[in-house]
Amino acid sequence: MNETLFSQIQRLFERTYAQVGINLEDCLIDGTRCAQLSVLAGKSARELSELARTFLRRAGDQLYVGIYYSRWLIEQLELHDPRAGLGDRNIRSLIMFVEELNHALHAALHFKRGIREIASEDFVRNLELQAQVDTYLVLLLFVAFFRKTQRVSATDRRWLRFHLFARQCPDGFRDANLRGRYLETSQLAASYTRYLDTLNGVRRLDELRRFHSLDYSGKKTRILALMDSAAD
Repeated sequence: MNETLFSQIQRLFERTYAQVGINLEDCLIDGTRCAQLSVLAGKSARELSELARTFLRRAGDQLYVGIYYSRWLIEQLELHDPRAGLGDRNIRSLIMFVEELNHALHAALHFKRGIREIASEDFVRNLELQAQVDTYLVLLLFVAFFRKTQRVSATDRRWLRFHLFARQCPDGFRDANLRGRYLETSQLAASYTRYLDTLNGVRRLDELRRFHSLDYSGKKTRILALMDSAAD
């Protein structure tokens, strides 16, 4: 049986970090359930994208996850399957697809490690920062796959960075907390991925696993230290 794009990306993340223990495709929800959960999520959630969302809820020692992709987003990925080539027609759709899956996976991994404060701002920023870092690396893999040399050029990297980082518009959020969240995490992710670009495959994997184990404060401290080191 052919693997879905979803299952392939989940497997990639699990090979990089750890087994989550469930098939996250079982957490997919429809538009009706998304609308219900969006109401429960509060006023600021109305500003988030209606094309893809991840919902987390804790009940005692249980974590409930809902992943929503709009019909339009799925149709775009089916029409322009990134496994057949990545370009301007499908890169934004792939970014949204990967980020939501990544949010769910890392939330589950953190929960398994005993982290329960899933409603805290630091927890949410941690997921957002990690997702942008991981999505950049997934995009690199897709680009490299279609290069005869299996190498990604500087032009390719600039193109990926434009779509993943430069095209973000945090100032468009009316909610000050959302503006701050997406501005800070995108800047940190852009800086950290430049550092990752300097590492070979083995060192990058070790660095990623150490980075993943850190909380948001630790990740931020790590990136700022790397920035200071690069400036010296």
